[in-house]
Amino acid sequence: MTAYTLGTLLYEGKAKRVFQTDRPDLVAVEYKDDATAFNALKKAQLAGKGELNCQISARLFELLEREGIPTHYRGLQDRHWMLVKPVRIVPVEVVIRNIAFGSLCKQMPIGPGTPLEPPLLDLYYKDDAFGDPLLTEARLARLGLLTDEQRVELERLAHAVNGALLRFFADIGLQLVDFKIELGFTADGQLVVADEISPDTCRLWDLQVSDARDRILDKDRFRQDLGGVVEAYGEVLKRVQGVCPEPRIYG
Repeated sequence: MTAYTLGTLLYEGKAKRVFQTDRPDLVAVEYKDDATAFNALKKAQLAGKGELNCQISARLFELLEREGIPTHYRGLQDRHWMLVKPVRIVPVEVVIRNIAFGSLCKQMPIGPGTPLEPPLLDLYYKDDAFGDPLLTEARLARLGLLTDEQRVELERLAHAVNGALLRFFADIGLQLVDFKIELGFTADGQLVVADEISPDTCRLWDLQVSDARDRILDKDRFRQDLGGVVEAYGEVLKRVQGVCPEPRIYG
């Protein structure tokens, strides 16, 4: 394994800790067992959740790489540690919806379960203090977060991710209802997919289950107090493992 030394804590979020290393091209990410919802108003510790999300994310990042979609992923170090390229995260959360559900149905006259064709892409200003508000083009321009060209590239990458994940999850019996991703710029200015892709960030339904509660295999189990969160995430990993190669170990 290529040697590196773990350095200081750079950032701690709701689900991960990000550490500096002694190499400028490498950052270490620890996936935590913390579960949060509703802007961290609801919290819990779920043993094993961090490892599951790390293992799922690693395989999905490698899937995106095979599809020609750039990411910050470098490889795994341990069951719940990932090595990534340092990126400057764009403070814009990208949400793509394939089926109407959740908050969208409270904001628009669209019934839950309505297919959205084409998929609906929304951008949100990533700031808990402001409640992660929806961004219009005018608001995005006012904040100066992205140039027009960068916004077009961000949306192109997001739709490419959606296409790849839709096909992949359908093949393992899961419906990708919606998801959120974060993107960032590498040192050489490339826009890449960052953060994580997991049941914490994707709404996933079991296509073989008709019951509206039992089919849920994502963070909604925690939001709705349905129980079985770790078991649901474990089922997602089992299916992903069944069709994906073992993720690479960094080195």
